Amino acid sequence: MNQRRPWHALAAAAFAWLAIGSPVASAEYSAPLQFAWQPRGTDAQLWHLDDRPLDASTARPLPADLDTPLGSVWKLFVYSYLVDRRMHSDDYHCGDDHSSLTTVERKRIGDEEIYCCHAGGRIDRERALVQSCGLYFEPQRLQLDTTVWRDYWRKRHAPLWLQSLAQIKSTTRVSVADLLAALRSVPEDARTEAEHTLISVITLGRGEGTLADYGSLLRAKTWTMPDPLRRGASLGGAAGWLADGTPIWMSGPGSSNRVLAAAASHLHPLLQTVPVADSDACVVVDYFDRYPIHHVLPAQGHQPVRDGALNGRFRVEFVNGHWIDIESHGEMQLRGAAGDPHLSARLGLNDYIARVVEREGDASESAAAEALAVAARSYLVQQASLDRGCWHIADASRTQRVAAHPPSAAARQVAAWTDTLILTDVSVQYHGTLPGKDRMAWRDAVQLSKQGLSFDAILARSWPGATLTSLMSPLGGDCQPIALAQSWLQHQTPQWQQRLRDEPGYETPAIPAVCQLREGRPYADARRNRLYVSGLSSEEDRIALAHEYLHLAFAHHPRGEDEVFIEQQARRLLRTPVALPDAVPDEHQGNTP
Repeated sequence: MNQRRPWHALAAAAFAWLAIGSPVASAEYSAPLQFAWQPRGTDAQLWHLDDRPLDASTARPLPADLDTPLGSVWKLFVYSYLVDRRMHSDDYHCGDDHSSLTTVERKRIGDEEIYCCHAGGRIDRERALVQSCGLYFEPQRLQLDTTVWRDYWRKRHAPLWLQSLAQIKSTTRVSVADLLAALRSVPEDARTEAEHTLISVITLGRGEGTLADYGSLLRAKTWTMPDPLRRGASLGGAAGWLADGTPIWMSGPGSSNRVLAAAASHLHPLLQTVPVADSDACVVVDYFDRYPIHHVLPAQGHQPVRDGALNGRFRVEFVNGHWIDIESHGEMQLRGAAGDPHLSARLGLNDYIARVVEREGDASESAAAEALAVAARSYLVQQASLDRGCWHIADASRTQRVAAHPPSAAARQVAAWTDTLILTDVSVQYHGTLPGKDRMAWRDAVQLSKQGLSFDAILARSWPGATLTSLMSPLGGDCQPIALAQSWLQHQTPQWQQRLRDEPGYETPAIPAVCQLREGRPYADARRNRLYVSGLSSEEDRIALAHEYLHLAFAHHPRGEDEVFIEQQARRLLRTPVALPDAVPDEHQGNTP
């Protein structure tokens, strides 16, 4: 089933089917699915993403004459300019009075506001970039000066088209080589801030559903434009950076979310080669917090070690008679060796997460290990104290256990793939064998991984109401719960199950989280077991909620894609309405504390 089905996504899918799925259109022209990048110090490379393995042997030099529409990527350059120059920019307000504009202009604004907010709502700079709200970034609204703009990009040796504010629009065509050069010209601080926001394109935006294949390594702005060679069809793609700052571009037939999904499995092996450095974030670990240390010995020696940084292999002997071998390359510090020995370590965040994965689980089942990495990072952020830029946490069974040696390459890869990803809006706990409310069992995660579930789908089993986002993202959680709707749904579903159990294809889903819709029409997100609706203040709102619940209930049957059937069933279920919970008045709508 579709995980996200606002009306404009349905329309795009319909256009894509007509143009791409139709044998006539395909025979006439088929745009290739392409990917280009330019790692630092190398020439740009291009791949056609077909069935061939994606490696150095299948790459070709990027042709100088290969061009692309700028599409929505122009918004990324305006965003970077505003950020780097620390310019204030007001929120965009939807539904403002535009009576002074022409009818054509009013219609254009009305059509574009669907990507921004509902009438009466507002959108900030970061969410406008993720949702591709072009109205926010219009140079005239922001009162950008053409001369200052030109001088800014000229100093950074940007391509000529980027120096001209008049060229900063979706219809401008540029060479892909020039686009990669323009991305390289963005100052590092502005690029870093843009990357932090753009991670949310994969977790919350047009790339939703592709996180397992991209991890947090893709930080790109999506674009969709009419296909000039196929009437009614579209071309889409993305441009931006990878986690190491490498500029990238991709393009293919259909909308941007279709291209991201189509390219994901092809790019997965290539992305795994991208080096991910530890961020500036650090973790101070108090090792063996609940086990008093007697002394620390060199691996090949009998003289206790003195205070200071440890380099090499050592044996830690405890007061209770037990011992453990450790390995340190300067990150561990021994203090109080003469009387009350204590071991601590200052670790990079990904180093810490990799060590937790090795100690609390293992990296052999990658999806389970990635889910554990996200859970461990989330637990750290929620539970550790923050002191002078470092999280401080004990190595203990009551918190998280941490391997006392450098992690394996596989564990480091797991930490890098999920770099900065955390769960918000929930309290995160996990256990080896015992699942529970807001608690993942490692044993269950391994079994789900063996069944083929991705790490984000595994996380959704334990935390359906959570937001999977980046620690560095300025965006808030994307699930603002509607308590009344959640309560009403729980009250209704037992009766619905009785009435639907004999319907072919029906399966009783777990009660989904009900979240506030920000844009478009209501939709169901099967991967994270969520429903996005406007509220519960009218009969149509209740029908919409039932409608999206039924998409989950018939998710594994063709009926789940039959909008007519789903709508008929939703209305049938609401013919005999059930009273709302007594504790909440019927007219109330929205969140409760």
